[in-house]
Amino acid sequence: MLIDHIFIASRNQGNEAKRLIKSGFLEGSHRVHPGQGTRNRKFYFENFFLEIIWENDPVELETELIRKISLTERVRFMESGFSRFGIGLENTESSDSVFKDCEFYQPVYFPEGKSFEILPNRENPDLPWTFRGPFKGPKTVYSEPLDHPNGIRKLTKATFQIPEPELKSDFVRRIQGHPQVRFESAEKAGLVLEFDGGRQGKVLDFPELDLVVSF
Repeated sequence: MLIDHIFIASRNQGNEAKRLIKSGFLEGSHRVHPGQGTRNRKFYFENFFLEIIWENDPVELETELIRKISLTERVRFMESGFSRFGIGLENTESSDSVFKDCEFYQPVYFPEGKSFEILPNRENPDLPWTFRGPFKGPKTVYSEPLDHPNGIRKLTKATFQIPEPELKSDFVRRIQGHPQVRFESAEKAGLVLEFDGGRQGKVLDFPELDLVVSF
């Protein structure tokens, strides 16, 4: 069971990406999500990509389709108090047990009959919005910039910092054995991404994203 990508909702229309670029990350492709009311900026690595998303169309973001899956609250996290993080897992047999009680979301930009499986965690809003795509198997090789000037190559671990009571939730128990994902108690929500096993011994702090990167 491996992470496909993680999103972080932006406070500033994606401008947080500028600090990542200044810190030696190469920016990849970007897109608008039709019908979803969001757009993104992305940073790709050999086994993972990091996505910054923000509100692009308030009318689309407030449709019944998007509100039903509680994505509106994630994008507008400063108003809602929900976690700004989302985690996408690869669609393999090893992640089947995580999504046994999932909901479904078919975006307009997917082919007919293809849907995301989602765990919106609306009753536990401090937990990440969790999902996997409909396309089976490991990810394909990215046609994106991967040779970051800071030398980062592969994600080895993602640690979500959440309130201590949530560590006992069914969701955390179900996913805690994931080789790349950890949850730890913290007073403030945050995300720590470890790359390449931390072999360079360096740490970068991006408080505007509630993100720490070690590599």
